[in-house]
Amino acid sequence: MKQRVGMARALSVDPEILFMDEPFSHVDALTAEGLRAEILDIWDDAERNPSSILMVSHDIKEVVYMADRIVVLSANPGRLRTIVENPLPRPRDMRSPEFLRLVDQLHDIITSTELPDIEVSAPMPSIQADLVEPLPPAPSSDILGLLEYLETQGGTAELFHVAAATHVTFEKILSSVKGAEMLDFVDTPKRQVVLTALGQKFIRANMDDRKEIWKTQLLELRLFRLVQELIELHHGELEADELLAELQQRLPMENPEQTFETLVTWGRFGELFAYREDRGVITPE
Repeated sequence: MKQRVGMARALSVDPEILFMDEPFSHVDALTAEGLRAEILDIWDDAERNPSSILMVSHDIKEVVYMADRIVVLSANPGRLRTIVENPLPRPRDMRSPEFLRLVDQLHDIITSTELPDIEVSAPMPSIQADLVEPLPPAPSSDILGLLEYLETQGGTAELFHVAAATHVTFEKILSSVKGAEMLDFVDTPKRQVVLTALGQKFIRANMDDRKEIWKTQLLELRLFRLVQELIELHHGELEADELLAELQQRLPMENPEQTFETLVTWGRFGELFAYREDRGVITPE
């Protein structure tokens, strides 16, 4: 009801342009379907405003259903990657082959950059020893959920189908897939997400062995080795504020608080280090 009232308030001032930020993300599927149709009916009336609508959404099907021009953005920093014209006539059928082809096209545009399928034919150039990897905002529980879902699907699933089957936003699924790939638990050839041999070993292991495998993979990442070094440098107690400042310096394009939160959840699960929130310090587990 709050979502409906919010839209009514926006429309009540007769705006020439309506701006909507994920307007249907907090309502159930049937309500969202009704609201989309109502907004389009209002927009389609040539005698009244709004004449244009700008909408932000992470739901690819919703985008194809609503938009005439689709602007795909990249992140960190935000850039306009491409603009896709949507020629489908209204009313649009979400099950039509033309609709699904456009959904697949957008899906490929997004995943080709977010999860590039790169064949390495020559050794990669060496990187700076102090370069650390940015972490996706994916809690360890979300990565575990992804791996367990893939295991039920025989170890492989299409990325878009994972989002649809788990009822999780595409953005969150991408973050979980990125995290699992950083830990070498999955591969992402084309639009597939595939459990690696290590991922299969991890998901079939008992909890103690899972933690050990997770810890081993964390230590393959420079960022987690850096945290260990800082803890030792500070005699076993690293102030959270000092780590945040370090993250800000080394990853200036990332959100340090978000990176800190991911660091803590991954480190806790692998029993690599612990965050004592009452004292605001990171200590060895």
